Amino acid sequence: MDEVFKALADPGRRRLLDSLNARNGQALRELCAELEMTRQSVSKHLAVLEEANLVTAVRRGREKLHYLNAEPILAISDRWIHTYDRRRVEALADLKHALEQTPMGEPAFVYTTYIRTTPEKLWQALTDPAFTRRYWGVEFETDWRPGSPMVWQEGGSRTEDPAQQVVEAEPYRTLSYTWHTPTPEWAASVGIGEDVRAELAAESRSTVTFEIESRGDPDGRGEKVRLTVTHDGFPDGSTMRQMVSQGWPELVADLKTLLEADEPIPAT
Repeated sequence: MDEVFKALADPGRRRLLDSLNARNGQALRELCAELEMTRQSVSKHLAVLEEANLVTAVRRGREKLHYLNAEPILAISDRWIHTYDRRRVEALADLKHALEQTPMGEPAFVYTTYIRTTPEKLWQALTDPAFTRRYWGVEFETDWRPGSPMVWQEGGSRTEDPAQQVVEAEPYRTLSYTWHTPTPEWAASVGIGEDVRAELAAESRSTVTFEIESRGDPDGRGEKVRLTVTHDGFPDGSTMRQMVSQGWPELVADLKTLLEADEPIPAT
């Protein structure tokens, strides 16, 4: 938490966060131009914000795009504020909601957290049905090879579609796949009305990517892994984007809780 408060103490870094809150996914040159700061100053501020996990950088071609990350705000809420003042919790929840809204023209959703586990266990948690059903309520049928089809099972509904595919799978490092099809059966199983389902079905198919990076054992308390979830491919004003931006923080928190509890997972 010290890194978060240190990062927020500087007005220049708060301006950077405000800029990303207004328009997420900016490159370094864009931030320099908008804030009228030197490249060196912005780079130093971004390094501090990334170290505090308040900003996540994702490489797109030759550039790195920077995204505001709300996860440390949630951690502060969980550790202190919820204990002492419910009204402040509600205010922080409003802030979290604002930070996760989609700016027009930048549809990608990026979320980063740190989990005390190993890359191997995290990979298992993302791919093994015995794991995914516990924190997600979803099971995947696939061989996890790039180009292979995926069948989603959720809420008693089985969703099959040739466009549901594994995009990339490098064990313990990167996993990417296209999102599921909003079928009438799926919508009924999760309680979504036909009007919303029709909106989802009219959108282009999105893709989610999990990037896994070991950070070793920096404090002698066990290995720590950095998990970055990038969900993109949405059109502007996407209904699906709005839904997943509300769902991913809770889902990743449940995943983190399960892994850090280190409970044995039953065989599939």
